[in-house]
Amino acid sequence: MIYADYNATAPLRPEARDAMLAALEVGANPSSVHGPGRKARKILEKARSQLATAIRAIPQDIVFTSGGTESLSLAIHGVVRKLDYDCTLLVSAIEHEAASKNAGYAGANLETVYATDDGQVDLDGLRQRLAKWDTKAAGLPVLVLMLANNETGVIQPVSEAASLVREAGGLVICDGVQGLGKIPLNVSMLGVDYLALSAHKAGGPQGAGALWMRSGAPLLPTLFGGGQERSLRSGTENLSGIAGFGAAAEAAAGDMETMRTIGWYRDRMEARLVSEAGVTIFGRKAPRLPNTSNFAYNGFKAETQVMAMDLAGVAVSSGSACSSGKVKRSIVLSAMGASDALAECAIRTSYGWRSEETDFEHTAEAWLEALRRRNMKETA
Repeated sequence: MIYADYNATAPLRPEARDAMLAALEVGANPSSVHGPGRKARKILEKARSQLATAIRAIPQDIVFTSGGTESLSLAIHGVVRKLDYDCTLLVSAIEHEAASKNAGYAGANLETVYATDDGQVDLDGLRQRLAKWDTKAAGLPVLVLMLANNETGVIQPVSEAASLVREAGGLVICDGVQGLGKIPLNVSMLGVDYLALSAHKAGGPQGAGALWMRSGAPLLPTLFGGGQERSLRSGTENLSGIAGFGAAAEAAAGDMETMRTIGWYRDRMEARLVSEAGVTIFGRKAPRLPNTSNFAYNGFKAETQVMAMDLAGVAVSSGSACSSGKVKRSIVLSAMGASDALAECAIRTSYGWRSEETDFEHTAEAWLEALRRRNMKETA
């Protein structure tokens, strides 16, 4: 089976597996003061340092969570509560539901920041909105913007958007889940106040995540208990998961050359699909993650494609695989101006650290063969 669904979950890196097994051998609580507890604490803090190095941050500014969704929830709800609801959440139209749904339930004013046809947030529209911002009426502006889109791979102009929001006295919550391990990350260069991360997108285990926050940025906890993670995320830490997270982040950050090579393979695959079938590549004109390709052939339903590719031994997805167990139309593509008919025909392929050149060749061949079979049925 060719695995082309890394944006849903990347296979576990061997470095992460080794770190997890070592942590499981400790078998102690990192909050305990005895010897085994101190050993567990050392593992926890090593992972924090590994992740901090991967994103060019200070370890003390990282709070471990159960994943990207919880990190975004903590940031959104924690900021809104700290500001006593005196704010407006500016949520881009292409956000993952982990961000958009949490924003919708946060109890603050909510506005949509629209996207261009290329799949990037509309900076001109954001600039115009902030230029006439009335803090007395709308409270503090809080932008919720992802670093890179999980469906199209389009990289967002986060630093430019953050600069606009900062000039207006606001805050920026960034979903960095898809960026970790695929593009270099530097929180200072991004200029955001909060960055949500997840282990399993970068070759770590499922069930581990983190929220980086700028020192002094406002935040209240949303979970209460024993006071772990600076009282911002109570609950005994998932030691083995966090150990795997740290090891995966370190390995991924040092593997950018592999990602550049994958980008070349991806571009060559897309060129063949365009040349031989005339597919539409979403976000092709914008900067994209090197591992992601989202394409459509009008009239060839996504559900049919996903099943045909699975039968051919290629695992792909449609839309956001982690938000639903079924194929459905993409709100991201709709936000980019794609017609409903075309959006219903879009599938995503995504690759990663274990992918080889032949994976891309076989993906293209399997898809073209599926299209040939579909066209034969249509003309029969």
